[in-house]
Amino acid sequence: MKFLVTGSAGLLGRQLARDLSESCQVYSCYHRTRPDYGIPTPMDLSRPDQIEATISKTRPDVIFHCAAITDADACEREQDLASMINVKATETLARQAAKIKSFLVYISTDQVFDGKKGMKIESDTPGPVNHYGRTKLEGEKAVQEVSSKWCIARTSVIYGSHPERTNFLSQVASSLGSGKKYPALADQYLTPTYLPNLSRMLAEIGTRQIAGTIHLAGRTRVSRYDMARMLSEKLGLDRKLVTRAKMSDMKNWAAPRPRDSSLDTSKACKILKEKPLAFEAGLGLYARQLRSGH
Repeated sequence: MKFLVTGSAGLLGRQLARDLSESCQVYSCYHRTRPDYGIPTPMDLSRPDQIEATISKTRPDVIFHCAAITDADACEREQDLASMINVKATETLARQAAKIKSFLVYISTDQVFDGKKGMKIESDTPGPVNHYGRTKLEGEKAVQEVSSKWCIARTSVIYGSHPERTNFLSQVASSLGSGKKYPALADQYLTPTYLPNLSRMLAEIGTRQIAGTIHLAGRTRVSRYDMARMLSEKLGLDRKLVTRAKMSDMKNWAAPRPRDSSLDTSKACKILKEKPLAFEAGLGLYARQLRSGH
């Protein structure tokens, strides 16, 4: 099988390209940063002609669309750019995938939900509270309307190792390791997702061509405050440095955030061989990575 991964230099795309390229041909699409794994394939998502040419030339069996502007505040400030990259490019990609009968896996987000009630299942009605969530939901609709064969995979707060990109837990580890306090939200709930676990679940979906919408996240609903405290314990750092913060304290946010965007992963647990991990298990593996420096 031939795979194509967009955003292959990013946190998720890099891991996915790495895992897939161990046994398959992978076209690793990028805009500025050359990818570490797979066949480097330039593709600017702001140029529909380049998207079309790349898909037409490579003709992959499966496309993993990981690339997006994921910073909620940046999306709120630059709404036209966010819509161009997160919606228009997705629509172009979906149309090209349909043309060559390629299976499209679109990576979406827990932020398509309003956050009033957590542990959402796939059939629950979305209602995003920020522009990022709206663009990802519009991307989902484009995939459903234009693609012939597709999977929409929603995920939540990915944590894992990357040589340059940080994530919430890597920032916590860095701050506590320097002896600095880290304020973490005690009233925002998520289902944090361990990167290698997510990558393997996506690879299975692409290889088996499992169609429809599926929630690919961790199995545990937890607050950011508890995430940070648990990490400090795993790394033997001072957990008193983790301080409680509230969403109402976040005066510098340009975009509102859902309070509880946790995802129910029962469907993934039932149909996948690679099961979603509980947070305790994923965190143990991640702490080992941090300690070893990999």
